[in-house]
Amino acid sequence: MFALIENQQITKFYSGNKGVTLGDIQYPRSIFTLWSEAERNAIGIFEVTVDTTNKKDEQWYINTNISYGVESNKAVGSYGAATPKLLEDRNETNEDGSPMLDADGNQVVTKGLKSQKKDIIKQQAAGILADTDWYITRKADAGTAVPSAVTTHRAAVRTKSGEMETAIDNASDVDALAALYEYVNTGTEENPVMERPLGEFPRLDS
Repeated sequence: MFALIENQQITKFYSGNKGVTLGDIQYPRSIFTLWSEAERNAIGIFEVTVDTTNKKDEQWYINTNISYGVESNKAVGSYGAATPKLLEDRNETNEDGSPMLDADGNQVVTKGLKSQKKDIIKQQAAGILADTDWYITRKADAGTAVPSAVTTHRAAVRTKSGEMETAIDNASDVDALAALYEYVNTGTEENPVMERPLGEFPRLDS
């Protein structure tokens, strides 16, 4: 993206895919690809540089819109301070402070990140267990014993699900929660092993 700077202010933005008219002069779109930076700057057009220092992972934070301005005769865009997303569940209220209720008369609750992530863990665990549910159904229908490896695996999945949910509950803030999902090399440079503090669900063949 490019910007026209006049009197130390950005007065127009250009995408660079078509020509521009400045005063009585029509410039072709090739000024954005064939002209040097100095040549564009000479007619007041500058490439916009965006400072992403304050931009954070949108999975965990709400970023501001980009604010544009002129710094040292350069067109610059920047983000404001990011806001952490809701961590804990929040009971919604009306303007008068009374509980906000849904059509069935239940309290309206906005789920925070912890509940959202725990819901995903529960869904993942249920999906893994579903792969071996047929053993349980067969035992109930035909009395065929469930292999011990399957029984052990299913118990391990439930245990791990509980451990993951506890770790999520124990996160003190959004950054601590995000850190649970960050993969780091626990091996060596030659033999890297990428793991996350939250861990993974066990495999049946492991």
